[in-house]
Amino acid sequence: MNTSEFLSLLKQHQDKSLLFEYTPGKLVGANYHITEVKNITVDSVDCGAGTDFWKETIVQLWESPKEKDKRDYMSVYKALSILNKVDRMKPMVQDAEIKFEYSNADFHTAQLFVHDHALDNKTLTVKLSVQKTDCKAKETCGVVEESQPAETACCSPESGCC
Repeated sequence: MNTSEFLSLLKQHQDKSLLFEYTPGKLVGANYHITEVKNITVDSVDCGAGTDFWKETIVQLWESPKEKDKRDYMSVYKALSILNKVDRMKPMVQDAEIKFEYSNADFHTAQLFVHDHALDNKTLTVKLSVQKTDCKAKETCGVVEESQPAETACCSPESGCC
């Protein structure tokens, strides 16, 4: 999801609470704060001597230990006002991919991609995921992609486990 798509999503749901799911079934605590917004420029060279250049928006989420018992999540309206203020001070690149930087005691620091979102009457939940590292120069470096065999469901009759 790019920055403008994310901001548009927020604009459409300002009356809701904003939750972030950092891994399936695990939410960033209600005590989170948006502590930093970074406009990042990546200027890279891969292992096959290919060059690339792109921009990213990184929003840092931090859980305040002083508010660990907090139960009410930040409103979409408040998050949008923070991001709009940032954009006025340091304009965000609207077509840049947006990522969320987060960690807690049980989850390593990571830059997480938005892979989906969910809505209900009261909440907008942004579903985040980790993208695994990959070789961008597979063809140049002679890396052959192995096709993964289809896994048999654990409890299917032919699996032998039930």
